[in-house]
This record gives sequence, C-alpha cells and structure tokens, in this order.
Amino acid sequence: MRQEFFLANHKSAEKRIRQNEKRRMANKRIRTAMRSVVKNCNTALESGDADDAKQKFRAAERSLRQTASKGIIPKTRADRAVSRLAKRLNALSS
Repeated sequence: MRQEFFLANHKSAEKRIRQNEKRRMANKRIRTAMRSVVKNCNTALESGDADDAKQKFRAAERSLRQTASKGIIPKTRADRAVSRLAKRLNALSS
C-alpha cells in the first residue's frame, strides 16, 4: 500500500485509504492502456498506411472518450487529442 505512512486514527479513515489506493490503481491501468492505444495510432500514422491508421484511430478515439467519461482525464483533453489525431489522419488520407 502506498499511503501506509499515514496513521489513520479511525476505522473509516483506514477504509478510505484502502479505497483510494484501489481506485488509484484502477485509474492507472486505464490511463496506461489508453496511452498505449494512442501510441499505436501515432505509430500507424507515421508509417503512412492509411487503412491501418484508420483502424488504430477508431480504437484510440474510443479509448480516449471512455477514459474521459470515467473522469480519469478531462473531457477537453480527450477532445483535443482526438482532434489532433484526426487532423493527422486526414492529412495522410488526402
């Protein structure tokens, strides 16, 4: 556990520490997975393969929107990231 150095004085405070740690680890897993999908999309965009890039873009957009809907990243950040990826995809397609 990460927050063991806090000595909780109440049973409810100990529970809150456990809950926070569990949520932090779940959020970390989701954020890491989202970053990996976005990285795969960027790699596909750099390779120049439009069909592969389109598939990876769909996956990246879905992952970004889901992460934002869970409150792990702000909605505006997800929108900005999707917009930047779409702009690169459109430049590749044309």
